[in-house]
Amino acid sequence: MQGRDLREQLNAFLARHEREFTEFRRDLHMHPELAFAEHRTTQRLADRLRSVGLAPRSLPHTTGLVCDIGAGEGPTVALRADIDALPLTDEKDVPYRSTVPGAAHSCGHDVHTTVLLATGLFLAQQARAGALPGRVRLLFQPAEELPGGAREVVDAGGIDGVDRIFALHCDPRLLTGQVGLRSGAITAACDQVLVRLSGAGGHTARPHLTSDLVYALGKVVTELPAALSRRVDPRAGFSLVWGRVSAGSAPNAIPDDGVAEGTVRCLDDDAWHAAPELIRELVDSVVAGYGARAEVDYRRGVPPTVNESTSVRMLQDACAQALGPEAVADTPQSLGGEDFAWYLEHVPGALARLGTHSPQSSSPMLDLHRGTFDVDERAIGVGVQLMSATALTALWECARAADGDPVQNAALA
Repeated sequence: MQGRDLREQLNAFLARHEREFTEFRRDLHMHPELAFAEHRTTQRLADRLRSVGLAPRSLPHTTGLVCDIGAGEGPTVALRADIDALPLTDEKDVPYRSTVPGAAHSCGHDVHTTVLLATGLFLAQQARAGALPGRVRLLFQPAEELPGGAREVVDAGGIDGVDRIFALHCDPRLLTGQVGLRSGAITAACDQVLVRLSGAGGHTARPHLTSDLVYALGKVVTELPAALSRRVDPRAGFSLVWGRVSAGSAPNAIPDDGVAEGTVRCLDDDAWHAAPELIRELVDSVVAGYGARAEVDYRRGVPPTVNESTSVRMLQDACAQALGPEAVADTPQSLGGEDFAWYLEHVPGALARLGTHSPQSSSPMLDLHRGTFDVDERAIGVGVQLMSATALTALWECARAADGDPVQNAALA
């Protein structure tokens, strides 16, 4: 399907359904559900998908859905949306304000979900017309904010057989109609680390008879970040910052245990993979001279979301077809985390930024993860155009590459 034909079909589809999609998004906004509790949202999605003859499947151990569009031979492209809300109070004075105390769609997941539903309905229409050269898999994922939902989808086989995967995320720094793209890392990793020291305690008058845990812990707190700055490439943006240090209860007694707890943030995927063993090695070297025993509890959060360059180029081509080349904008890497990264550990793909700030607005930007966050709802249609065109572009390119098209194979190399 060529750019003009696709744009005309998308415009006609959105003109027929614009009101429905706006109302669907507002309904989700009024009824936010937290991670792994998105039962109403899952049911609403399943009902609408079934209404056009699709067969959504529930994830086996949690909320959320997987739904395939198209059948037969050919490549499979996955599109993902996160469906959970945040544990925040909605502070907006709007008719569709959250009706659930302490829960709000303050990150735009209601928009992501509506965009993917609408995209699925459009692509189902294309499949019925025989215009889908493969299969599109819709992933309505729970618990992005926890996180944990992406790994549930992966463990349930949600990306088995998938050739490429795409997603978008609202970005209030971009104007409605703009799409932010970036090759390479677009978000950061964020993990937690807890270091527990133990050893002989005793009187502060005789530290030589103890492991002097407080002193040893102080060395860990100060020397570990310093050592990391010399062992990790500065371009990786590796940062260890302590948020809690605890040891002892009396000024004249050396305790027999103590803890330091903090967060690790990293912009580079290779450095993120190496971080747990490197931190354990450095902690052991710091405490070796004090006779203390060290335990490191390194808890993975999310890796960096690293966009694959060919997938970004597909997004760019699709955006040019559906919205015009002027819609494409460069976007910087964010220090925030995004569990879409877990899919990219298994399948090539890319995450795009969807502009949500009205060009006509004179009000300040409404930032993510705040109770005041809202979007220009015209961004829903932009998202549908982008995701629909991306799915079709990726399917056609993957199909041509599988048939041995040398130009496409070179582009995918």
